[in-house]
Amino acid sequence: MAEEKTYVEDVDRSLYDFRNEDKDSFKLDEGLTPEIVKQISEEKNDPEWMKDFRLKALEIYNKMGVPDWGPSIEGLDMDNIVTYVRANTHMSATWDEVPEEIKDTFERLGIPQAERESLAGVGAQYDSELVYHNVKKEVADQGVVYTDLESALWGPHADMIKEHFMKLITPRDHKFAALHGAVWSGGSFVYVPPGVSVEIPLQSYFRLNAPGAGQFEHTLIIVDEGAYLHFIEGCSAPKYNIANLHAGAVELFVGKNATLRYSTIENWSKNMYNLNTKRATVEEGGKVEWISGSFGSHVSYLYPESRLMGRGARAEFTGVTFAGNGQNLDTGCKMLQAAPDTSSFVSTRSISKDGGISTFRSSVVITEAAKNSKSAVSCESLMIDDISQSDTIPAMDIRTADADVGHEAKIGRISDDAVFYLMSRGLSEEDAKALIVSGFADNVSKELPLEYAVEMNNLIRLEMKGSIG
Repeated sequence: MAEEKTYVEDVDRSLYDFRNEDKDSFKLDEGLTPEIVKQISEEKNDPEWMKDFRLKALEIYNKMGVPDWGPSIEGLDMDNIVTYVRANTHMSATWDEVPEEIKDTFERLGIPQAERESLAGVGAQYDSELVYHNVKKEVADQGVVYTDLESALWGPHADMIKEHFMKLITPRDHKFAALHGAVWSGGSFVYVPPGVSVEIPLQSYFRLNAPGAGQFEHTLIIVDEGAYLHFIEGCSAPKYNIANLHAGAVELFVGKNATLRYSTIENWSKNMYNLNTKRATVEEGGKVEWISGSFGSHVSYLYPESRLMGRGARAEFTGVTFAGNGQNLDTGCKMLQAAPDTSSFVSTRSISKDGGISTFRSSVVITEAAKNSKSAVSCESLMIDDISQSDTIPAMDIRTADADVGHEAKIGRISDDAVFYLMSRGLSEEDAKALIVSGFADNVSKELPLEYAVEMNNLIRLEMKGSIG
């Protein structure tokens, strides 16, 4: 009898590795000069203050050194990176108006289906531009704003954006934050008014199709007092044999007694340098929840930061990282607790296989003002073989005696006994290991909406089969 194929086994990496012919209507020259930054600004129809901001960020970028403490990024040459690529289309609020080739890309990734079934609004970015944006009427009727950032720069919320844009993440933070400030393009703006609860998630999906290109989208979310939002971010790119760069920025402002859940599934291909920066600030009684799944990219530097600035503010970070052959993923999170009665909780899982390198870094800072605060950090690492590597680098800076802080780390390998037991119940060795790894990563999948949990488990199964390119 032929072996029955499961749904998971029918999926392969070609779901993400397909690419469209590079038919850009506009592409800037490679490299980075004031002239190129001015061109981006003109293409974007920037307000004058934004053009000035970009040029100042470029000056800062040119003065700063490349980070030298994490994985090597020697293979990334900015002289060979195209910082702006616009597909041959304009942004549309109607799916039917999106060109067939781009529509096909997002349909293969399940975006329209997800929108119909479970999402309050969708923004789809292709290379450097948002190509599709739609928000359900019932959400818009609540006063929720979800739009592309460029349009919002000229809309009724222009002053709000000017007040918040790159205030949490500044160009002086590091070289790639400065780069982002100079060449950012695309991304989303979300504003949730006081007391409004958005019951179903908003989603933004970033697709990088052009080879040798960078994507620099900026996400700015403001959740006002007592409001609630779940925002989902998905990312993918096809595989090319030259370096691509992702250096986006995410700034989250969580108001008094508000809650924001920010979920990410990143499945960049393995020629991608993922140098993304994410940061949240949380006011009194507010809460930020980060759910993070990192599967792709050649090299990652990714450490979402939560700044707990008001009494009783809370932050949770739940993450899983999967590093396979040719991958060096340096991930983790930062917690800054700067007010009394704040709390942070970190739970991460990292998996390494086929020589992959996974490094978890955490930074917890509890200031003198943060009396009666708590923090718990738990990180577990699983190595599938004896050629992979997993490291844990926690840092804790506690400035008050009136705090409760704990850290727990575990590093181990798959138990031969567990594999043998599952094989005795009829599973192949491959499926047995995949099942164990899926269970190990359950801390993230159980926090995701069903369709995303399924996608994540599919990715784990594909990684275990070694079929992701």
